Amino acid sequence: MKLTVFALDDQRYALLLSRVERVLPMLAVSPLPQAPGIALGVINLHGRVIPVVDVRRRLGLPPRHHAVHDQMLVARSLRRTLALPVSRVLGVEEVAEGAVTPPGAVLPHIGHVAGIVAVEDGILLIHDLDTFLSLDEEQQLGRALEDAAS
Repeated sequence: MKLTVFALDDQRYALLLSRVERVLPMLAVSPLPQAPGIALGVINLHGRVIPVVDVRRRLGLPPRHHAVHDQMLVARSLRRTLALPVSRVLGVEEVAEGAVTPPGAVLPHIGHVAGIVAVEDGILLIHDLDTFLSLDEEQQLGRALEDAAS
């Protein structure tokens, strides 16, 4: 299993590499009226309007202003493409599928995590983009994007 490893401050996380489209330098984010609180706004990526969602807010981390040296991960959930601001992308790591522990076995009721894997220098929480937005947030985001397009 190949993972894209990224950092928020000093904590490392991962997404399945197959879900990641690209890594970008931090871009200016335009506001998106009526979007759910998890959405920071949108970016224009070669004519595609992509919602930017706040991973820090979803994980309950303290807010922070994104710096010029930060990066964005552009990744696909089953429903849409999202941009995720991160402190930095650390690269790709390959792990055995058998090494991934289901999140409920370690931390019951941990949301938005598909698995936990121990690596040489710590652990990685593998995020599940398909559950990153609640159904209500997904619908509200869809309406906000439609309203902005009209």
